[in-house]
Amino acid sequence: MKISLQNIGRRFNRDWIFRKVDYEFAAGNSYAILGANGSGKSTLLQLIAGNLSPSEGSVAITANDLPVDIENFYLHLSIAAPYLELVEDFTLQEAIDFHFRFKKLNAGFRKQDLIELLGLDGAKHKTIRNFSSGMKQRLKLLLAICADTPVLLLDEPASNLDRQGLAWYLNMIDNYTAKRLLIICSNQEEEYQFCEQQLHLANFKDFNR
Repeated sequence: MKISLQNIGRRFNRDWIFRKVDYEFAAGNSYAILGANGSGKSTLLQLIAGNLSPSEGSVAITANDLPVDIENFYLHLSIAAPYLELVEDFTLQEAIDFHFRFKKLNAGFRKQDLIELLGLDGAKHKTIRNFSSGMKQRLKLLLAICADTPVLLLDEPASNLDRQGLAWYLNMIDNYTAKRLLIICSNQEEEYQFCEQQLHLANFKDFNR
């Protein structure tokens, strides 16, 4: 799968966040979208996911050299981000069952394996609203990483994770993201240190070029 950003720009009201972003993301590679807080990292990720439309330019997506309609791109991707909420009335087991009604589970996994992978065996019937912020973040990452999709988008993946949680996240990336197109938005090096390519949004702030 390949995602091509062609002269992408986005503005709110009259203020441009970034402009003239030309970049290509290809399957089997990992990318970090970098920038200071408020630089537009999450906005760019939402454009890539098809949740926002660009103010200028276009996004072209291909799979096996065939075009993919941006409206159907959600079928090919998984995303985890701080602003995407879990259903807090669900138990852990219900959250997993619900998510994988819409996404295919990675080959080799059973749903009952996921709770063990989370390290939350005793919380199977605990409601999400009673989870700590770190437990919620691990669940978001688990659901995204363990879905059988060729594209994985992660926004600030280590948010609310302690050192043990960070080690768990890095282990998940190492073991379950090979051959996928992985894009991470971050300004914390520990979250993206393994990424092969970097896109710096500071390079797309010269609105007169």
